[in-house]
Amino acid sequence: MAATLTRPRPRRSRLVWRNTVAGWSFILPNFLGFALLTLVPVGALFYLAFTNWNVFGVAEWTGTANFRRMWGDASFWTALRNTLYYAVLHIPLTMAGALGLALLLNRRLRGVGFFRTAAFFPYITSIVAIAVVWNQLFSPEYGPVNALLRTLGVDHPPGWTTSADWSMPAVVIVGTWREIGYYMLLFLAGLQTIPAQLHEAARIDGANAWQRFRYVTVPGLRPTTFFVVVMLTIGSFKVFDLILVMTDGGPGQSTLVLSQYIYQKGFVENQFGYASAVSIVLFAICFGVTVIQFWINNRGENR
Repeated sequence: MAATLTRPRPRRSRLVWRNTVAGWSFILPNFLGFALLTLVPVGALFYLAFTNWNVFGVAEWTGTANFRRMWGDASFWTALRNTLYYAVLHIPLTMAGALGLALLLNRRLRGVGFFRTAAFFPYITSIVAIAVVWNQLFSPEYGPVNALLRTLGVDHPPGWTTSADWSMPAVVIVGTWREIGYYMLLFLAGLQTIPAQLHEAARIDGANAWQRFRYVTVPGLRPTTFFVVVMLTIGSFKVFDLILVMTDGGPGQSTLVLSQYIYQKGFVENQFGYASAVSIVLFAICFGVTVIQFWINNRGENR
């Protein structure tokens, strides 16, 4: 009897082994690509940050020299301030615009699919085309934006991308316009997970539109809002392509951000050790802000 009971065990072990091999066969290709294209470069980044290397020759170990140099580098601090400036403006504007569009388009309206597609289309448009078109729109002398402002009575409209004071707001406007459609779709998905019975019950209890939004919609969107905030924050700190093709960090250093500063030091000036050190600082900022956001979100959920 005992021998009979133990017979299925080899078959079960073979089944477990077969399932394990099948699982790893699906995971391994993606893991190898992740290891070769992400883990290895990140490991090399942390090593190169403590060296002096210009692609040619052997990397010379310099300890914390790159970080000490960074502390006294005025351009680094300018890039950091500009990055924070962009993030502080871009994050709330994009969130407010995306949520507003999602609320407007979360209704049964004729042609709502067209309007959703139109709002999302800038996100998949070539960044070069976007930069060229918006630079023409922001042209101080011939652009339609300033022409409209003059029509409204503004005698001296901003210089936008040609002005050190207005170049970053111009970039923020374009960045918000470009990304608002993507985050609108995320908010739309979140809105459609909120049971309609909750809104109906609140309406029956006498809640007006603002009260339904505050006490039903906002709590129901909490997971989506948290995800949007995290993604927007990381994306804002890593902004690069839009500024590179729209202003190239100028005028002067008015739109120079950390990602572009890393690119300049690494791929233009071949100072890969110093560029790696700045990259670690950018990584630490993104990681720290994300951890704080997770902590705030968990604290709010536990109340």
